[in-house]
Amino acid sequence: MKDVSQQIKKLQEKMQQVLKQQQLLQKENLRLQKELDKKQTELGVQDKNVQELKQQLQVMRLNAGGMGEKEKKELEKQINKYLKEIDRCIAMLGA
Repeated sequence: MKDVSQQIKKLQEKMQQVLKQQQLLQKENLRLQKELDKKQTELGVQDKNVQELKQQLQVMRLNAGGMGEKEKKELEKQINKYLKEIDRCIAMLGA
């Protein structure tokens, strides 16, 4: 009889350990879900910024008729720099 009660006690201890581990995993899962939601929101903002910058670039290219060739190249260089930085941020958020 003592052997059976020891086995029951061991089973109860193991069940307690499993329950504690489950609670920890649930907390970690919730934390990761919140982090994912935050990153997805940030990614959406960055995507919106990229679209706005692309539109601005298109408008500037259309209006660039009055600019000299050197000014056009410098402007495009600067805009491309911004776009690369935004793409880098998006890549970091996606990782």
